[in-house]
Amino acid sequence: MRVGVLTGGGDCPGLNAVIRAVVRRGVRDHGFEMLGYRNGWQGPLEGLTMPLGIEQCRGILPRGGTILGSSRTNPFALEHGVERIRENLAADGVDALVAIGGEDTLGVATKLADLGVHVVGVPKTIDNDLSGTDFTFGFDTAVNIATEAIDRLHTTAESHHRVLVVEVMGRHAGWIALHAGMAGGASAILIPEQPFDIEAVCDHVLTRFESEYAPIIVVSEGAVPRDGGDMTVSSGAKDAFGHVRLGGIGDRLAHEIEQRTGKEARAVVLGHIQRGGTPTAFDRWLATRFGIHAADAVAAGDFGTMMALRGTRIERVPLLEGTGELKTVSAAEFAEAEVFFG
Repeated sequence: MRVGVLTGGGDCPGLNAVIRAVVRRGVRDHGFEMLGYRNGWQGPLEGLTMPLGIEQCRGILPRGGTILGSSRTNPFALEHGVERIRENLAADGVDALVAIGGEDTLGVATKLADLGVHVVGVPKTIDNDLSGTDFTFGFDTAVNIATEAIDRLHTTAESHHRVLVVEVMGRHAGWIALHAGMAGGASAILIPEQPFDIEAVCDHVLTRFESEYAPIIVVSEGAVPRDGGDMTVSSGAKDAFGHVRLGGIGDRLAHEIEQRTGKEARAVVLGHIQRGGTPTAFDRWLATRFGIHAADAVAAGDFGTMMALRGTRIERVPLLEGTGELKTVSAAEFAEAEVFFG
């Protein structure tokens, strides 16, 4: 059997660990011949391939990014996109495809599976917002990076008696902000699921200063004010999946806090730092297990499925279960963080 592998969407720590595990398991235990598709769905769309064997995967376990490259290409937004993918898979002699990606990449995989393409999915996103799995790889690394940044910012905030607003990724789900904010001892955490009251945020800021500590506010890029404001966008342009580029809520919030409290406030945007660099041990472990089980699913002919972490087990679930709806922070989970606000 010849099996193609692609990585799509934003890069994510642990992608190379999945690739390595799929190849190692596929070649050694199932006798697969592997083929890498370059740059996400652009690969099978345009016939962009590279050799992918055990030799190409040596030493990539701790590396960030993806040796296959990535993109946000959406074949369903292009004329004859699906037909071109089918033709190129057939021309390359590919019997099955392992798609490693998040909501958009696996959304494409779900549609292709419905059309009869043999696809197995591996869930990837630092946002941890895919339903069907307890955790996605890349999330733990992003949280650790954000937590380390918050730890460092506490000391500079206290030295200068200023408010620091830390903007982290999270378009519709605030998992990174919630976990990093709690781990880093934030004075307030603002997430998309819970519209915030700017007056309450300012009260938390003043309470923190009264205790002779400088406040740290952690905010997801998709957070919105309770008064009906919109998400803060850095550009009106949309990608192939219709997403605008978010960014700027940190600066907007810092300005409001400074104006309302009279305290100096600065914004720190972590941005792509959260998704770059070497993955944590947990993400290497999870990504490796996902890759092993994805190869096994292909060998079993269990197509149209996604690998999912359930407790400590890796299980196969329908692709639609992972992409049908976003996994967001519940009110109860947010209430646990609120205990430490102020």
